[in-house]
Amino acid sequence: MKKITVLTILALIVSCFIATAQKNKKMKKVLFVVTSHDKLGNTGEKTGFWTEELAAPYYALLDQGVIIDIATPKGGQPPIDPKSADPSSATEDTKRFDADKILLEKLKNTKKLADVNQADYDAVFYPGGHGPLWDLVEDKNSIALIESFYTHKKPVAFVCHAPAVLKNVKVNGQFLVKGKKVTGFANTEEEAVGLTKIVPFLLEDVLQKEGAIYSKGADWHPYAVEDGLLITGQNPASSKLVAEKLLAQLNSKK
Repeated sequence: MKKITVLTILALIVSCFIATAQKNKKMKKVLFVVTSHDKLGNTGEKTGFWTEELAAPYYALLDQGVIIDIATPKGGQPPIDPKSADPSSATEDTKRFDADKILLEKLKNTKKLADVNQADYDAVFYPGGHGPLWDLVEDKNSIALIESFYTHKKPVAFVCHAPAVLKNVKVNGQFLVKGKKVTGFANTEEEAVGLTKIVPFLLEDVLQKEGAIYSKGADWHPYAVEDGLLITGQNPASSKLVAEKLLAQLNSKK
């Protein structure tokens, strides 16, 4: 009887160990890279990251068991674009964000971009907002990080203005976007918000100049493009769609 009991206990321990190992093996880890820049050109107004573009992908991934770290060029609290925090821009995800003490605390203590290593993650995701146009586009750590993720065959995803950070990214001496299908905040959308003369460059124009095959959907409607490991979304409404495509790639890698 005692022998049977011992064997039963051992069997349970082994099965629990296997189940835990399988669970840990399946858990994926994604790095979010967020802007540290808060000045909207010379307008005197503030900018930063767009709440919906962080919140929607964050929860889409988190709710599927993905572990998420957040990094910024300066570390610490990244600036939030005030307009994205306005009640008129609210969504279910941003409301959840506003009440999420764990995420808000995580944002106060973001990792410094220079201290992160792609080897610790399965993919990288960049939310937009106008901030990245000024800092992440030129940030050497960001450029090197994207190159490293891509050359190690890991998904790289961007939404809205974030595809702009690909401007200086090269792989094997060629612009990463050359010959790739991409999207991003459209010129017509930039015109609609009245910032074509304020931003340092128009994202749509730069992507095409570097050889990307740019396309877009209707202004302000969900639209995302996937070309191999490269995933891009057009605007805030595309945030969750980008996350879904990223999740599908993560789940395909066992």
